[in-house]
Amino acid sequence: MGMLRVGGCLALAFSLSFFFSCSVASPADGFLRCLLSAKIPSELVYTQSSTNFTDVLASTIRNTKFLTNATARPLCIVTPADASHVQAAVVCGRGHGVRLRVRSGGHDYEGLSYRSVRPSEVFAVVDLGANLRAVRVNRLESTAWVDSGATIGELYYAIAKNDSRIAFPAGECATIGVGGHFSGGAIGMMMRKHGLSADKVLDAKLVNADGHLLDRAGMGEDLFWAIRGGGGGNFGIVLSWKVQLVQVPPTVAVFNIAKTVAEGAVDILARWQHVAPVLPSELTIRVIVQGQQAMFQALYLGPCDSLVATMGDQFPELGMTSADCQPMTWLESAATPFISFGRNGTLEEALLSRTAGQSSAGKIKSDYVQRAIPKAAWEEIFSWFTMDGAGFILLEPHGGFMGSVPAAATPYPHRHGVLYVIQYIAFWQQGGDGTAATAWIGGLYDFMGQHVSKNPRRAYVNFRDLDIGQNDGTPESGEVWGERYFVGNYRRLAAVKAAVDPTDYFSNEQSIPPLR
Repeated sequence: MGMLRVGGCLALAFSLSFFFSCSVASPADGFLRCLLSAKIPSELVYTQSSTNFTDVLASTIRNTKFLTNATARPLCIVTPADASHVQAAVVCGRGHGVRLRVRSGGHDYEGLSYRSVRPSEVFAVVDLGANLRAVRVNRLESTAWVDSGATIGELYYAIAKNDSRIAFPAGECATIGVGGHFSGGAIGMMMRKHGLSADKVLDAKLVNADGHLLDRAGMGEDLFWAIRGGGGGNFGIVLSWKVQLVQVPPTVAVFNIAKTVAEGAVDILARWQHVAPVLPSELTIRVIVQGQQAMFQALYLGPCDSLVATMGDQFPELGMTSADCQPMTWLESAATPFISFGRNGTLEEALLSRTAGQSSAGKIKSDYVQRAIPKAAWEEIFSWFTMDGAGFILLEPHGGFMGSVPAAATPYPHRHGVLYVIQYIAFWQQGGDGTAATAWIGGLYDFMGQHVSKNPRRAYVNFRDLDIGQNDGTPESGEVWGERYFVGNYRRLAAVKAAVDPTDYFSNEQSIPPLR
């Protein structure tokens, strides 16, 4: 199929080429004039002088520490309704020196999808979540095309309402945008059985740095490899994804079991490290550690009686009984408070709301564990949760299908040998300075260095963390943080970047620099 023709879009780059040589008062003025000349409806472009500019910008900002006057703001927000609008934004942006940040759901922990750390950077935001959010399910093929602006809650709902026995492996927070999530690999509660979201991507439609609209055949296998886990904002703007859906039983089982330190949480958690990665792949047990308690949360792709038997045989230390087990459909499991962070209401409210669960100020970091942390160390770790500013940590096990996939199969390299990923989370109230919380998370992260992966100390790109390094315009600066996210896959990503975006148009503080 190769290069796609959508409403004459292929000719758009050429018809707009004269704008590259236009003499205008400023890059901002030239960019905006170019957009209007490209027939993008004015109601889809919000400039800083628009009365609702701030509301549109803030609509999906999940981290409120970036809702301040000190945050560098885009010169405008483009809310495209079709591919031609995105192509025009790219061509106009390159022609007038305006970079683009791309937002799907606004969950980038460092806000790089809608802000710049560089005060002098002239940039605009392409907000895919406003209009490009369709989900089209093919029941005969058991596939779906999903737009990058859709949330995973919208994806889950559309899939299961077509057929309650099909599903898709992705994350746990329903308001996450598909575009950024898939671009970073996308871990979730079914990855031990079915892998990452990126492992199930069959095709994609992408606007490249030249403004061309490409599918898998047109972009080639190297670029197709890179967009499935190489991180958002690097290689182009992915408009939609074709994904392979998976089979699930009519009824699944979940449980939430809390154990305090006094009830043996340290011993149980130390044991969990050895058990969780080798359990049957149908069973995932993650852990939230907060205060002096560990909450064990499970999704089992099977009935309660089988889950109780498996737990009694392989993890009796937790003391799980049939009274702890809740049977439900897979779609209900995706909407229950145990996975969706405390939302209440109907399935539609839990999965289709794009504002549920927001918003607070926070800082997030990540680690991968390859050797079980000793019990004595866990006793020390729990003491951190009594300190001022303490947040919580989330432990998500790997193993199962994840361990069978070669590290180079996609850019996400954390496969064989990984026990679990740690997400460190510290929140504070909007308006606060977050001093205690940031000191707490930084101190705990430093303490944990002795217990986690090394050389490099790994991190998950979807848990974006600017503390581990930022670009300074040289390829070498990218290696500092890039090898922590991508390990041995980083140099291939940089080579792909050099081939498809040699001038580094799609650039941010942690974008892949071209390998020169």
